[in-house]
Amino acid sequence: MSEDWITVRELAEWRRVETPHLLVDVREAHELAIAQVEGAVHIPMSQVPARLAELPADTPVVLMCHHGARSQRVVDFLRRSGRGNAINLAGGIDAWSREVDPAVETY
Repeated sequence: MSEDWITVRELAEWRRVETPHLLVDVREAHELAIAQVEGAVHIPMSQVPARLAELPADTPVVLMCHHGARSQRVVDFLRRSGRGNAINLAGGIDAWSREVDPAVETY
């Protein structure tokens, strides 16, 4: 893991050993209908500023989207807002389905 991002394999290991974190999916509802990671909290990108209070300040918050571009924008916003615990999931759910859980649909 770098300071800014985590790989899907690293996140899978965090989940396996129960490393404290919150996984937030910033994709739209129609994308979640296709594929999702169990246990992820859904906060669409456009709603993050209004729902900032729902995100912990003292636990890593891993942001994910389809490939990692939107979630990186959210990470940038959160860091500008003083949330240094925001981390981007490199490759997003696409990488998750290809490298960690092939049962998760690709699109």
